[in-house]
Amino acid sequence: MEIAGKITNILPVQTGTGKAGNEWKKQDIIIQTEESYPKTICITLWGNTIDDKLKQEDSIKASVDIESREFNGKWYTTIKAWKIDLQPSITETQNSVDESAEKAKDNFPFDNSEEIQELPF
Repeated sequence: MEIAGKITNILPVQTGTGKAGNEWKKQDIIIQTEESYPKTICITLWGNTIDDKLKQEDSIKASVDIESREFNGKWYTTIKAWKIDLQPSITETQNSVDESAEKAKDNFPFDNSEEIQELPF
């Protein structure tokens, strides 16, 4: 499953040692989806999926696994990312579209700013 949105908060990295003596680290990031009714979602990054280059306001697309488990009669849900892709933001995309349109206009062979008085045929 994929979830896209903008990072609103990056929580500190947490580390520890498992029952088998293996070291682990995880980090939670909070994103807000870019839908007509935005959702706020906490995504957990584990081990090598933690990326120090991520920053607030980055637009990302996360490939995630969603898992729920029961503990003492209560259910807990975790959203674990196994891949994070940086996405261009909406404003960056709009700026590149505007630049492309400007370049295309500059390369257009005819000047349409004045009306043609005579037809060439």
